[in-house]
Amino acid sequence: MLTREENDLLCRVEGDAPMGQIFRRHWMPACLIEEVAEPDGDPVKVRLLGEDLVIFRDTNGKIGILDEYCPHRRASLAFGRNEECGLRCLYHGWKIDVEGNVVEMSSEPPQSGFVEKVKHKTYPAHEAAGFVWIYMGPRETMPEFELPFFAPTPDTKVSIGKVMIDCNWAQILEGAIDSAHSSSLHSSDMVPARVDGAKATNTNWLRPSTDKSPRLQVQRTSFGFRYAAIRRPIMNANTHDYIRTTLFIAPYSVLIPPNNMYNIAILHIPSDDTHTAFHFIAWGGDTVSSTEEWRKFIACQVGIDVDKNFRKTRTRENNYLQDRQAMKLGNFTGIKGIPNQDIAMWETMGPIADRSLDRLGASDFAIVEFRRQMVEAAKKFVETGEVIGRTEPHIPQVKLQSFEGVVPKSTNWRTINVSAEEMASGETSDATSAAE
Repeated sequence: MLTREENDLLCRVEGDAPMGQIFRRHWMPACLIEEVAEPDGDPVKVRLLGEDLVIFRDTNGKIGILDEYCPHRRASLAFGRNEECGLRCLYHGWKIDVEGNVVEMSSEPPQSGFVEKVKHKTYPAHEAAGFVWIYMGPRETMPEFELPFFAPTPDTKVSIGKVMIDCNWAQILEGAIDSAHSSSLHSSDMVPARVDGAKATNTNWLRPSTDKSPRLQVQRTSFGFRYAAIRRPIMNANTHDYIRTTLFIAPYSVLIPPNNMYNIAILHIPSDDTHTAFHFIAWGGDTVSSTEEWRKFIACQVGIDVDKNFRKTRTRENNYLQDRQAMKLGNFTGIKGIPNQDIAMWETMGPIADRSLDRLGASDFAIVEFRRQMVEAAKKFVETGEVIGRTEPHIPQVKLQSFEGVVPKSTNWRTINVSAEEMASGETSDATSAAE
């Protein structure tokens, strides 16, 4: 368990909170490109790390990310007119371009020169892999943008499901690195079968194991950590193991083991201390589902499961539309869609889970490592300014891979799908404690 002080270090991201300052020193998804696809289209209101922003695409197709509130009298620019290469505040007609320049002040006399004295707050933006990315840290610390691990080439096919979730980012990320829960919570969607590895169909995922109690082993890395969930396979259980390796890429990404059709990634971007933008991504080659097919499979379709702002229709107030009759007929949760089953668990922990009350066991090995590593990272940032995920040896994200498969028991999982840079770095070490 964590103390309440440690829990705050892990969870709090607003203002000067160390964890929020760590996030600010990484490029983060701010919104989907599809939300701002049209030049002079609707501005998009976004909240990140407790800060209210507005994102728009100007007449020339450039992206601007601005402080939401007009520098004049702090009215919301989310209601502004997007026209002629600027966002115009409705209140007094001040217009601001993507660089934060106030280019017109309708309410001020031209001879005042006031327009040259005001600069509005903006953040750097970059478009890639289906997202508009933002850097919110000091400009002098901004790294060059690199392609994320789920888009190793600019033409990688990426399908993204997005949901706004009403709880803290850390309890959501803990769900993404919790291999043990899938055998219970998702048992009606992740179905044991006599197959040689994970398979995807139009209705569910097949797995070659009935083992609900995996053995977990963790290995720290310069980017965060990887861990293996080792299960008994259905076939050849005496000579083989079923291994799934998952990567935590600090501070907010998780690379999930693939199936025969696509790879899977999850990104957790804090809106503030108690709200999170959750992104569930299928990526890879030609066998990746279209965006709409993917959203239908995970029950995150816009206009059906979420509204145009990605606010979910399944909430705690309506019991996440849980179907008790379906449960009687054999469905484990009665909740449609893998992410929605998770959301029901995450949100019912409370806006910020009280980890001082947890009782963790061997199946929580990766959770223990995540908490330990990120609390240490927050303390180290305060002491030295060091940022987890930006220390040497630097390994480009596009070289990172997860793994799943049935392999001989003699296989060393730490060497599977590991890049030459990781092998040569000598910076990894095994975690030693299996439970708190």
